[in-house]
Amino acid sequence: MNGPQLSDLPDDSEQLDPHVSGLRQRALQSSELSAVRNFSRGFLLKFLRARDFDVERCLKLLLNYQRWRRESPEISGCLSPSSVLGLLSTSYHAVLPQRDHAGSRVLVYRIGQWNPKDWSAFQVFQVSLMTSEIICMETQTQRRGLKVIFDLQGWCLGHAMQINPSIAKKISSVLSESFPLKVRGIHLVNEPMFFWTVFAIIRPFLPDKIKQRIHMHGANFQESLTDFFSPAVLPPEYGGEGPEIEEVCRDWTNHLLQSEELLQQIAAHPTADIAINQEDLNEQFSEG
Repeated sequence: MNGPQLSDLPDDSEQLDPHVSGLRQRALQSSELSAVRNFSRGFLLKFLRARDFDVERCLKLLLNYQRWRRESPEISGCLSPSSVLGLLSTSYHAVLPQRDHAGSRVLVYRIGQWNPKDWSAFQVFQVSLMTSEIICMETQTQRRGLKVIFDLQGWCLGHAMQINPSIAKKISSVLSESFPLKVRGIHLVNEPMFFWTVFAIIRPFLPDKIKQRIHMHGANFQESLTDFFSPAVLPPEYGGEGPEIEEVCRDWTNHLLQSEELLQQIAAHPTADIAINQEDLNEQFSEG
């Protein structure tokens, strides 16, 4: 079986056992991971699916993930939705309830709703990390990845001042090589001319594969965005027929708040078994 075929097998398939055992053995042998003695099956499957069961590439991703967490405790160690409730309550972020035609999760970030005087770029990044940790527990998301829509209407100098090379590198690292999620597409809408200054800071840190998946739609985005997403998936504010964006943001905020205990478990023990049923997790927020 090739990687995609293995990825489509259920989590408890015996055919996955040698791959899980092989990655676990390599992880336990790594001097960089010597402080970690427990790598649960669920944790390892996230990395195996993210790299199509190529154990060498999976191990590299796992090492990058652990290294990133260790080097960025100010972000990875604080996965508390209630601590950024004020930001979430502005309808800044949502995961759309319906997946796209390929089965990918679709995330929306409304940058204009983020007031940089009230919330730092680190706190904004924490929101992204919390969502990523939640959705990467979904088996279907492990298989089909995610796509992101960044609405840059309202982007201002205050936002630009928050994005320095250090945080740009952290963002690009998570996007490309340090998190067990496949990024299938990045779509920018309403991007102003002076956004390019910040994008020029981030771009050098991105691998070519990610660069090729970035799509610029401008202010007249409704028609071009529906070339990538069916109207049923998108909110009406983005040319679709789905629920309104305010409603979707509110629903996802509630979902994050309900996941507070789960996120704190992940922050404290990311490699361990998480006490939640996979089917229950998938049903907490519509799979579409």
